[in-house]
Amino acid sequence: MSFTLRISLNENFERLSANYLFSEIAARVGEHKVQNPEKKIISLGMGDVTRPLATCVAEEMSRAAAEMGGGAGFVGYGDTLGMQKLRSAISKRYARYGVELDADEIFINDGAKSDLGNILDILGDNEVLICDPIYPVYLDSSIISGKRVRLLSTNEKNGFLPSPRELPQKPFVIYLCSPNNPTGAVFSYKQLREWVDFALESGSLIIFDAAYESYIHDIALPHSIFEIVGAKKCAVEVCSFSKMAGFTGVRCGWCAISRALPLHPLWKRRQSTKFN
Repeated sequence: MSFTLRISLNENFERLSANYLFSEIAARVGEHKVQNPEKKIISLGMGDVTRPLATCVAEEMSRAAAEMGGGAGFVGYGDTLGMQKLRSAISKRYARYGVELDADEIFINDGAKSDLGNILDILGDNEVLICDPIYPVYLDSSIISGKRVRLLSTNEKNGFLPSPRELPQKPFVIYLCSPNNPTGAVFSYKQLREWVDFALESGSLIIFDAAYESYIHDIALPHSIFEIVGAKKCAVEVCSFSKMAGFTGVRCGWCAISRALPLHPLWKRRQSTKFN
């Protein structure tokens, strides 16, 4: 008997390009290698690691796995928010930048990429502002969720860092990435202050991608949007261990949402259902 699937599908997927950008890059690089085996490739397409995990990290992961095999450290389901010990350590990391976040305001994830898209689960029909060029997850996730998208042009003229000055005073969901992927541009305190002020005045939400913050060495530049007074009321920050510790293959990061933001209980409820 022949079968025809008649359920409705998410038509937003038809608005996506055929392949995810980095999957397409990997396929093209692989094809080039086959066709040109004698060529040495310097790949600038994906920011993957080139070194193994630090020995202390690999050893600790091995020890923890052994405990799960019958040692005193065996556990079943973990805390909905993620391991308390890890969340407390991340809280202390924020303190280095003068940012106070409780461990209960930090949610562990399986890499920053996941929550940068998943955060849209708890948001309604808001127009999304995305810098162009930018990390493709913001755009693809917004399209899949059926969101209206407005691209903010970044170029040499504006230092590859957009400003909210020309935007209408209405609420947006705003993706900001600093240091930016792929341009490397970093927001100053003054520039982030401008975005936070805009968000507070317009009732907007900033989703701040800080995955590359460990590359910042200039003390005059902020590592976290929470270094800006008032940001806890209008911003969510997503970060990762992939760049600071080479965890691209391990998949571990976090999302920080202050209790001052009404999203905190919604995200906690979402995570308790869809993530462990």
